[in-house]
Amino acid sequence: MLGGGGITGVAWEIGLLAGLAERGTQLGLADLLVGTSAGAVVGAQLACGADLAQLYQEQVEPLPAAPGSGGHGSGGHGAADKMKLRDMAVFGWAMLRYPDPVRAQARIGRMALAARTVPEADRRAVIAARLPSAEWPARRLLITAIEAVTGEFAVLHAGSGVSLVDAVGASCAVPGVWPPVTMAGRRWIDGGVRSPANADLAAECERIVVLAPLPRGMRAATAATHQAEALARAGRAVTVVAPDPAAVAAIGRNVLDPARRAPAARAGYAQAGPALDRVGAVWNG
Repeated sequence: MLGGGGITGVAWEIGLLAGLAERGTQLGLADLLVGTSAGAVVGAQLACGADLAQLYQEQVEPLPAAPGSGGHGSGGHGAADKMKLRDMAVFGWAMLRYPDPVRAQARIGRMALAARTVPEADRRAVIAARLPSAEWPARRLLITAIEAVTGEFAVLHAGSGVSLVDAVGASCAVPGVWPPVTMAGRRWIDGGVRSPANADLAAECERIVVLAPLPRGMRAATAATHQAEALARAGRAVTVVAPDPAAVAAIGRNVLDPARRAPAARAGYAQAGPALDRVGAVWNG
């Protein structure tokens, strides 16, 4: 399970995965990869066969410019990109105003549809540049998104009839920051609006490792830790790895800041050592 967390979430996850792989724990070989927001980028890269060591090296190197990215080459966030206070207020108001999560998600979707952002085509080019392939992989990959008008939650996969690039772009479409993605005549936004990791989608799996750059959800029930506890009560072996204090400091307050990419990746790589025993206990059964 690969959760959301902006440019720093991509970097931290890749760093952690690379560090664990060097120690013999290859989470990228999981039978099922579920990606939400930043995790959709990482999940698609892994499922399409990208070399993890190379991905890590790219994260710690100077950031290349990309069309529509404002200088961000790993998911498309620019230096000035951050969720505005007004947008965060809409999120909070929607959660309080609508106890029904679908209605709350639809309210956030309306905000996203009204926001002024870069053109959708420019954003799509950034996402496409980050993926090793534009085709869905043979490996099982699930990507989460929210229908912007209805608030409907969707789990996208190779049989959904949408392109991999669009599925990843939709899951990464942070409301108010990036444009909703058009697929099959509908507009879609960030799957992290429902949950930062959507760990409940792995309920069929016996062993589950959740990488959660942002472990807390907008509702208690959707937090990665809460979902993991529910999975554990159902008899699953599960663990959640979230940034440790050093990684939190490296990531900083703005998860969309490209200047934090390399520090976040290095912090994830360093965290692999302390996390190894806990992850290995679940991964190795």
